[in-house]
Amino acid sequence: MFYLIGLGLGDAKDITVKGLEIIKKCDKVLLESYTSILSVGKEVLEEYYGRSLILADRELCESNIDDTLKEAKVKDIALLVVGDPLGATTHTDMLLRAKQFGVEFQIIHNASIINAVSCCGLQLYSFGETVSIPFWTETWKPDSFFGKIVENFARNLHTLCLLDIKVKEPTEESLTKKVRQYMDPKFMTVKDAANQLLQIIDKKINTGITRQTLAVGLSRVGAPDQQIAVMTLEKMLELDLGPPLHSLVIPAPHLHPLEIDYLDQFKEQR
Repeated sequence: MFYLIGLGLGDAKDITVKGLEIIKKCDKVLLESYTSILSVGKEVLEEYYGRSLILADRELCESNIDDTLKEAKVKDIALLVVGDPLGATTHTDMLLRAKQFGVEFQIIHNASIINAVSCCGLQLYSFGETVSIPFWTETWKPDSFFGKIVENFARNLHTLCLLDIKVKEPTEESLTKKVRQYMDPKFMTVKDAANQLLQIIDKKINTGITRQTLAVGLSRVGAPDQQIAVMTLEKMLELDLGPPLHSLVIPAPHLHPLEIDYLDQFKEQR
């Protein structure tokens, strides 16, 4: 059996009872390490689960997963994923490949930022399409995601923005070499995201979204030191919400009275 097991958002103890029971009985357990991270490291997880874990980077998960799936025809193998295991399309593709190889699989769900974002007080059923904001480079500055934010805003829907992370990303120089060299880990902050959004807003006028549009910054959702801050996008340029992971929400222009009351408490803290 091939198991996809969600770890939740906080620390080692966020694993479900069912997930932990499966981890303890598997022949091999891999820890997916590039779509997200927990507030604790691999060693803490190993101590709590009582077994060793194999780090699974992007290359293994996207290019070399076939060998692992074929091994699951004769062994019990688990892949641990931060949040919910089907929050990223990579893992959906794995299940399609497992079916292609005749490998049985089981999914153990858990909390993810998709539902835990409601901790800020915005109602889940009022969220529109989720977007991802990538790190810009000097030569690559995509802004297609902004159109989806504008569409949600026009329909009076909130937008959850997932912020880019770079873990074990090969350097451009090493892509043509036999030996790969990797960049240092990099995690987008709400400040970074606001900076990129404001550059887009300054170029795209009459979208309904301005520098004074309200935004919600969240960090380490589900962890004991979780932080939430509510302010304008322009003001968010000065915001420091500490270590990763961060998320950003652009609320709908017209909020429910309960949403307004709940958000107010996060304005007072800043």
